[in-house]
Amino acid sequence: MEGQPHIQEDKTLIRTAKVVSAVFTPFAIPFAAFLVLFLFSYLRITPPVFKVLVLGIVYGFTILMPTLTIFLFRKINGFTTDDLRVRKHRFMPFLLTIISYAFCLLTMRGLNLPWYMNGIILAALLISIICVMLNLKWKLSEHMAGAGGIVGGLVAFSELFGYNPVGWLCIFILTAGMLGSSRIILKHHTQGEVLGGFAVGLLCALMVLHPGSKLLIYVFSYLLF
Repeated sequence: MEGQPHIQEDKTLIRTAKVVSAVFTPFAIPFAAFLVLFLFSYLRITPPVFKVLVLGIVYGFTILMPTLTIFLFRKINGFTTDDLRVRKHRFMPFLLTIISYAFCLLTMRGLNLPWYMNGIILAALLISIICVMLNLKWKLSEHMAGAGGIVGGLVAFSELFGYNPVGWLCIFILTAGMLGSSRIILKHHTQGEVLGGFAVGLLCALMVLHPGSKLLIYVFSYLLF
């Protein structure tokens, strides 16, 4: 019976890791970013109809569509959730997500929204593209890529809106550490894949969203339109 407490602790740790992974899903990050902008920036004075329209578009293309299409892909192929963690099975879910994000960006571009709002979707799209490319050799953690994107976005928006990000950075860096630990505990990723995912998200967010890097937005818009 001496091993019982240890077994119980392991089960509790695994359950906690599963909850953390489920709560901080990368699909929710773009929607959460827009929600924060509408609640805590000068955009809170915009008409409610505008907020609902933008949030509806973001939710539809970044949460609803990827979730539904990946679910259908899994059912058609008879895959379980665990099967999608295998590297060779991750390409189609990534591709479906990229297509959804691309349509979201095109739709928002047509609404002539501020560059940094389009930039949130562009950063998420760029992160997904880099992850799928690196997935050929390295199974990066998309959860940690999303966490890195949040930290990079906080730094970029602090420069744009002129606020002190230290408090929020402490919270989200600790959250990222907890999330990365959860992915390792669940044996979904190695430490290198966790750190690599975070680095990709951080760099993409800074490159796209920082006021000093707006050139990427303009180049992207010129190539498409």
